[in-house]
Amino acid sequence: MNEILEGTRDAFVLLLGGDPEFVDIVLRTLYVSGLATLLAMVVGVPIGYALARRRFPGRMFVLSIVNTGMGIPPVVVGLVVWLLLVRSGPFGRFELIYTREAMILAQFLISTPMVIGFSAASIQALPPRLPDLLQMLGAGPFRKLIILCGEAKLGLLAAVMAGFGAVVSEVGASMTVGGNLQGSTRVLTTAIVTETSRGATARAIALGIVLLLLSYGVTLLLTMLQQRQQQ
Repeated sequence: MNEILEGTRDAFVLLLGGDPEFVDIVLRTLYVSGLATLLAMVVGVPIGYALARRRFPGRMFVLSIVNTGMGIPPVVVGLVVWLLLVRSGPFGRFELIYTREAMILAQFLISTPMVIGFSAASIQALPPRLPDLLQMLGAGPFRKLIILCGEAKLGLLAAVMAGFGAVVSEVGASMTVGGNLQGSTRVLTTAIVTETSRGATARAIALGIVLLLLSYGVTLLLTMLQQRQQQ
């Protein structure tokens, strides 16, 4: 109990004290997970639209792959990316292993199936004749996609929340491909693992509280946007 109280106190000290290492870890966490989620939206929304509105051979197989990807363990994704990027792997010449770029790639692969799944579900819930109506009114493919995404914005905001929540809290993939290097690839989740292994329980709890507050803050902002749109 004392460790929890001490960890809570340390969390406020970290938040208000402006510790350079702590601020660096938080900003790196936001950068890696935020960029991975943004890239997942750029790739996942068009794919979700295609799966929702098009009928083609193998569609059910693709949907099953997407649904499987939504539940795949992050550490497995990290292992696959590690095998691809390690020096003896097919992309080893790019020397991306144990970099932030490798972490972004791994988190992108974790987040994208969720974005595709939520996007497909939200767009599929729209009136079936809406795309045909937009086409009759002269909307091109890109313009039609933008309008449909605007109509499905509540579901797409849920996709952002699901995608970001999945990657900001994962540790296995980040540790595997990033290496948890201080000042380079250490994020909040891997920092918690490091402090716990050192026996610095109070600081680990403090970092955990900060991670929860960060995740809650981003989710709260997106929820407010979602509910405002609904009203």
